[in-house]
Amino acid sequence: MIVSAQPRPTGRPGYSETLPCLEESAEIARKLVRTALTAWQLEELTDAGALLVSELVANAVQHTNSRLIRVVISRPSERFVRIGVVDKSLTMPEITRSNGDELSVGGRGLVLMDAVTERWGTDLYRWGKQVWGELRV
Repeated sequence: MIVSAQPRPTGRPGYSETLPCLEESAEIARKLVRTALTAWQLEELTDAGALLVSELVANAVQHTNSRLIRVVISRPSERFVRIGVVDKSLTMPEITRSNGDELSVGGRGLVLMDAVTERWGTDLYRWGKQVWGELRV
């Protein structure tokens, strides 16, 4: 039996996919974000969404020992799109302030996330966490 789903402006269904916790997964995560935003007719958020999910995946790869991550894109309300990455680490993310080395390429992920999103945060679970950011529609 074939069932077609119509995208709804908020709530479920959202979009999610479990991926290996590898740098290469960022490209698949960006495609998933583009798919969700296109389905919701929010293409103007594509660049910000792609940057956000890239940083979230990179942080999970660099700062966790998770074998797998889960990328989640949802519409908690008509005003926001939430993009998150779930991993099995209980270590909370921290914004690293620059040590004065302007050529440094590390430690800027959450600073970029803070600049791109309306708000961001972490949901802690018994077995891991989800780091997420919300883009204003």
